[in-house]
Parts: sequence; C-alpha cells; structure tokens
Amino acid sequence: MRVVLLWHMHQPEYRVDGRFVRPWVYLHALSGYSDMAARLEESPAMRAVVNFTPVLVDQLEDYDRRLQRWRQDGAPVGDPLLDALIEPPAAGPARACAVRACLPAPASPRLSRHPRYRALVESASGHDPATWPDADFADLLVWLHLAWLGDPVRRRDARAAGLVERGAGFDREARHSLVGLVADTVARVLPRWRSLAGSGRVELSTSPCYHPLAPLLLDFGSARDRAPAVALPPVPYPGGAERLRWQLREGRGCFEAALGGPATGCWPPEAALSQAALREIAAAGFSWTASSRSVLDATLDHHGIADRDPYRLFRDPQSGLCCAFRDDGLSDRIGFEYQHWQPADAVADFLRNLEAIAAGPGRELALIALDGENPWEYFGDDGAAFLAGLYGALSGHARLRPATMQDCVRELRATATPLPPLRAGSWVHGELLTWVGHPEKNRAWEWLIEAKRRFDAHGAADAALERQLGACEGSDWFWWPGVHNPSASVAQFDELYRLHLAALYRALGAPPPEALSRPFATGVGHEVAAGGTMQRGA
Repeated sequence: MRVVLLWHMHQPEYRVDGRFVRPWVYLHALSGYSDMAARLEESPAMRAVVNFTPVLVDQLEDYDRRLQRWRQDGAPVGDPLLDALIEPPAAGPARACAVRACLPAPASPRLSRHPRYRALVESASGHDPATWPDADFADLLVWLHLAWLGDPVRRRDARAAGLVERGAGFDREARHSLVGLVADTVARVLPRWRSLAGSGRVELSTSPCYHPLAPLLLDFGSARDRAPAVALPPVPYPGGAERLRWQLREGRGCFEAALGGPATGCWPPEAALSQAALREIAAAGFSWTASSRSVLDATLDHHGIADRDPYRLFRDPQSGLCCAFRDDGLSDRIGFEYQHWQPADAVADFLRNLEAIAAGPGRELALIALDGENPWEYFGDDGAAFLAGLYGALSGHARLRPATMQDCVRELRATATPLPPLRAGSWVHGELLTWVGHPEKNRAWEWLIEAKRRFDAHGAADAALERQLGACEGSDWFWWPGVHNPSASVAQFDELYRLHLAALYRALGAPPPEALSRPFATGVGHEVAAGGTMQRGA
C-alpha cells in the first residue's frame, strides 16, 4: 500500500503598508521549514508531498531580499523584531512592544529546552517592559531567536553554537552575527525544497494564493450541507467564483515562478472542498486535490453508498480531477497525540495502524496530511526522533511504500473510483463552522463583503489592489474569532485583519470605516492545547 505523507506549510499575509507586523514567517523558517527539509535530506529513500502556499513563498522571498539589502547597505529589514535585534530601541513604547513580542505562551516547550531564555522571560514578566535594562533586553532578543533555531541549524552552524555557548552579554557584533545566521537560513529554505523536488524525492504542491476558504467564497450556503440551521451572512460574497479563479491563477503563477516547476496538485485550504470548488480546481489545470475522510464519509452517507473504504484514489466523473482523502485519525495522532509519547512507541503505533489498514482488500493508498510546521515544537526534540524513526521504518517496509500524489495519480488514475457529488466540509470535524456561523465570524465576512463592493465600484484594479483584496480573503481571519481560541492570539489576528481591511480602503481612496478601529473578536481567557492543524501563527 502506498503511504502519502503531505506536510502543509502556510502562514497568512503579515505585511501591512510595506512592513511585517508579525514575525512568524521567518521564525518558522529557522525551525519548521528548515528542519522538515533536513529530515527528508537525511532519508534518501523517503518520498513525501510538501504543500507551500503562495502567500508563504512570497513572504519568504521578501525576507530574503530585505535581509540581503541589510547586509549590503544596512537598510532596516522592516520587521520589528529583526530591526530591534540589529539596533535595540531605547527605553520607551518601542522597547515595550519588542519585549512583549519575545514572550512566548507560558506552556511553550521552548522555555523548558532553554533555561537562559526561561530566566530572561521570567525576569521580563516582573518588570516594566518599557524600561527593562539594556543588557537583559538585548539578551532576550538573542535568546528568542536561539530558542527558535531548529536542531539541524544549531548542529551545522558554528555561529549558533558560539552564541549558545556565550549565553549572555550579546554585543552588537554578536547580534549582527545572529542576523546573518537568520539571513542565511531564510535564503536556503526554498532552494533546499527545489533541490528535493528536483531529485524526485519530494512533490511540491500549492494552494490558492492567499489561502481562502474556497467553498465559502463560492457559496456561504455550502456550510449548511453539514449544519442546516447555521446562521450565515445575509448576502453572498460578491463575485466569489471569479475571486477564487484569481486566487488559483495568481497562486499557481507565484508558486511556479519561485519553485521552478509546475504544480500538478492543489491542497485546498483547510482541506475544505465542495463540488463547486472541485470544479474550479479542475478548471485551473490541476490533476489532483485532497480533503478529509470526514468529508468523504458525509458524502457517501448522503448518497446512500455502502462501500465506505477511503483508502483509494477517487476521480470526479465530470472534471476528471483525482482526489484522495486523508486518514483523520492517524493525521491527528501526529498533530496532537504523539508529542506526549516516547518516539519509538509513537512510530510503532503508527506503523501498526498502517499495517492494519494495508491488510484490507484493495487498499491502494493512505493519505496522512497535516501542518508541516506547528506540531514539532511540542515534541521534546522538535520531532527529530519520531520523524527519523518513521522515515526509516517506511523506507524499508515490505508492505508500505512511501509515495507522492503524482505517483498515485500516474499508477491508479485509470482505475480510480468514481466520486459522487461532494458534501461541503473541511478537515475540522468535516464542517465549515470554524470559519462561518458564529456572530463574530459572520461580522468578519460582512466587513469583507462591504469592502468587496467598494472594490467593485472602484473599477479597474491594478495588481497591488488585487493582491490587497486577496490578502483580506484569507481563511485565517475567520478562523480566530469566536470563543474557542486563546484571547491573546484572537486579539492579534483581529487587529491584523482590521489592518488589512483598512489598507484596502486606503488603496481604494476611501477612508476606512470607523468600526475597523475597534476590536471585534473574543476568545477564551487562557492558552489552550496547540499543535497540528489547530494551530496558526505562533
């Protein structure tokens, strides 16, 4: 049986008015994006699919350009944390903001792994951040970045080892050495993945440009396939079909320009599909897509189909698009459960489950799909032992063969199972309610609808204006509002969404609505368990 591991790499648009307002793209480049490449480089017999969203790729390239300019002429990077690392701000509001940005969630494993970082965080928590001493502030900036460095970077780069050994008293030369390390690490991310793809060991796929929730752009009513009574925004999103086509077209162009080859596969944001979205993905020229087993189960139930085996390749009879459905249970074990296990036990459990699946008649493929950046920091060693054990076991297994989706399409397309019309859903409980239905989520959509009406009335739009609208259509802004996410994270994404909408209004030559100056979203008052597909940003 073919085993397809699909790692989804995504961050939303963090640039507003030419500056990065959150650091998560480059911080994840120091760990997840680099570490995942290293794990596969060290396993030459392994195969995997890695999905890069175009909005992430574009930001990685932008960081690379900005960091190279800093090296050449000392120009500010345009990221508050990196610029603070280069030249720490004096006591005052800017220092307070930087200190707060360096403080992780109380339960962050980075604190337990790095005692010096933990000591600095505890010290900072007991002082006024605006007047925290210069030396401690500089050390905190350095240790935030050292704590984010993945183990492969720490092992292979003498600068990292030297900074860790130094421990404290980081002067300008030391801080600039660290910024150089950040610059080199960011610059290597995309070339490493291009090399892995060029060798045939990794298939690179992509998504619509700014990660929009495709079924909802096309029709809010698709949410009622699984929740008939849900309250929805009162009017459809104007021109949603054309906007999804733009997102698909723009995203594919961005991806192929950056990664040097065509993307044959499209991972739909949040594994969210509907029959209408399936048609648009096929029309955009992709040969395969994927979703969640819970979506397939709801579809088969609706059509009264008794054959429920999801471990095969499906094909839409109308469009010819191939589709696989992820094993939700095994995917979520990696994302949420195995972090609490001994790595060898987790690998053994995973293989036992896969072997039991493969023992069934006619089993063609098992798709395991989840975030490729977030789960690992919750493992004791950034997931190193688990991934090494998993990759080694799969590479030499007698009955389980690592494969890409291109492999599956090439080998199985001719006999793929006909796919009945889909019931809309996602990888979160097979529903779309994570992005619509709650009053705050609906309000976020209503603001976007009004902005889109203003956009349409503006007339001809240039590329920058189209992209600003595209950024506002991202799924992340609708994920966070509501009562199930931690208040601090909700507040950050609430603010960022309002900043994006306000920037769109300004680009249209109109004053932003007054409502965009006030927070609108709430969350729970404490941090919740994170990791895997349920984590965004930090």
